[in-house]
Amino acid sequence: MAFEALSDKFSKIIKRLKGEHKLNESNMDSILKEIRMALLEADVNYKVVKDFINNIKTKALGEKVYDELNPSEMVVKIVQEELVKLLGTGKSEIVYQKNRPTVIMLVGLQGSGKTTSAAKLAYLMKNKLNKKVLLAACDTYRLAAIDQLKELANSIGVDLFELGNQKSPVEIAIEANEKAINGLYDVLIIDTAGRLSIDDLLMEELNQINLSFTIDERLIVVDALSGQEALNVTNAFNDKIPLTGVIMTKLDSDTRGGAALSIASTTGLGIKFSGVGEKISDLDIFYPDRMADRILGMGDILTFVDKVKENIDEKEAKKNVNKFVSGEFSLDDMLAQMKQIQKLGSMKSLLKFIPGMPKISDEQQDQLDKEMKNFEVIINSMTYEERLHPEILKNSRKVRIAKGSGKTNADINRVLKKYEQMKMMMKQMKGKKGGMFPPNFKGF
Repeated sequence: MAFEALSDKFSKIIKRLKGEHKLNESNMDSILKEIRMALLEADVNYKVVKDFINNIKTKALGEKVYDELNPSEMVVKIVQEELVKLLGTGKSEIVYQKNRPTVIMLVGLQGSGKTTSAAKLAYLMKNKLNKKVLLAACDTYRLAAIDQLKELANSIGVDLFELGNQKSPVEIAIEANEKAINGLYDVLIIDTAGRLSIDDLLMEELNQINLSFTIDERLIVVDALSGQEALNVTNAFNDKIPLTGVIMTKLDSDTRGGAALSIASTTGLGIKFSGVGEKISDLDIFYPDRMADRILGMGDILTFVDKVKENIDEKEAKKNVNKFVSGEFSLDDMLAQMKQIQKLGSMKSLLKFIPGMPKISDEQQDQLDKEMKNFEVIINSMTYEERLHPEILKNSRKVRIAKGSGKTNADINRVLKKYEQMKMMMKQMKGKKGGMFPPNFKGF
């Protein structure tokens, strides 16, 4: 996550804050100094940081935090509220039209990920929001952009309107809008041309498209890795074309995240969507309050629940739970359950959504991935009877499976041990209304 380093620092500051039984001006100033340094090191705009700290201080005085019996909770609440405001509260929602297509035009510099973001946005609106989407290829300068968008549109099952470079981008956009209206599409996404730098020709072209028919959203695509330059580019575009919001790409990277924290207050534009990976499904609706909670180490249960709903087959999950509780599940069922969990993402990324969960290192994640592959290879090397009745796996069978899978007897015993742990866990759960997992269960 882009804010991982910042989140670590905020977690330490909050831990220290909770250790203070009484707050006064002196220790409050010390804490605010730490917050200031953490934000500046995350590449947040200096003026934004200054206003942020002043707002916290003013609010703390106004709410008489120093007189509270538990002042730390009040300060954390104030910091969380100010972070939400910083990230653009109330600016992330797309208002969809009811009687015509909602038209979204994407703009940005070349290399910002605009064409890929157009396809990701189409995928999100089709699969998560149940919208009928039409993509329009209006980048006639880079023919590879049309081919790229065509390939992406085919891969996600979304219609594409393109006329090559035989007509101007303005004409293509107008005809695409007519098709969207006549075809009863819910959303039209227009991918426009990018340039290596901002120029008058690019801006005039975008202005002409903007004035040709009603554009509901004019979203600029910026790369989180570009840091403060993202603010300059956004302001430059916004001066020429009235933008309505931002798509921030590469928010899953190791970037310090300052651009995301600065852009709303500096430009007046909210982040509407965030790119969080390379896959076509890796674009999320941006929720300022959820991101603020993650930055403060409070987790993000709502996003975690969303991921579960999107990726886990509810009927299959219920079926597996019934098998587990009845004690009738096989090694095939265990593998299927582990694969379902894998669909949600890496364990490292998932733990960030759940407050209070320990972090795991890249090495530990690599080990988990390796173990999962080993489990799959080993289970697939077993006969159907062996997968259904693991108790028949004596030494001779294990030797055969080890040879067939290229693993060792110890690897096979590890799979069986994990299976027995899950079996024991389900026996403990049977008839209980308590939590999902017993305290001694060490995960998958």
